[in-house]
Amino acid sequence: MIELYTWGTPNGRKVSIMLEALRLPYQVHPVNILEGEQFEPNFLKISPNNRIPALVDDEGPNGQRVELFESGAILLYLAEKTGEFIPSDPMERLDCIQWLMWQMGGFGPMLGQAHHFNKFSKEQVPYAQLRYNDEAQRLWGVLDNQLAGKQFVIGEDLSIADFAIYPWAMRYEWQHVDPDKFPHVKAWIERMGHIEFVQRGMQLP
Repeated sequence: MIELYTWGTPNGRKVSIMLEALRLPYQVHPVNILEGEQFEPNFLKISPNNRIPALVDDEGPNGQRVELFESGAILLYLAEKTGEFIPSDPMERLDCIQWLMWQMGGFGPMLGQAHHFNKFSKEQVPYAQLRYNDEAQRLWGVLDNQLAGKQFVIGEDLSIADFAIYPWAMRYEWQHVDPDKFPHVKAWIERMGHIEFVQRGMQLP
């Protein structure tokens, strides 16, 4: 049995979408980050960076127990474990991994900063809002260019890159982004939103 420790954030939903797509049995353990449960000792043993999501799999390589934190590492692990949602062709595989890393290094952290200063900051910080909102627009433009002429991020097939990027794109209002200005991303969002396992994964926990 796979155990998923998560909360209703974009990073958490990446993994729940993947698990729903894989049809693997798993158990959800909500970690209420609003109440500080990510700092509890039992969770820190699995996720020393006190961030969700984290995953435990008792049937890892050679039957060993696996404990993982960082959503990108978890997606790669599940893709490697099952052989699904990551290309077998070496060049296509590299393309998939680089777009996953793009999300991990930019589309997540920068949009997360936009979320903070637009929605959660107790004081208005115009410089920070301008900086991160501008960066959100730039990153959406990068994604829009990538999706031009494609069904999904790396081509005609779904991959972990799509699962990683989609939950962050769905919070466009927090980023002050108008999807109508990015038609390729908007069409991709609509395609993703019609997939049943994506719908299920977005509802967890």
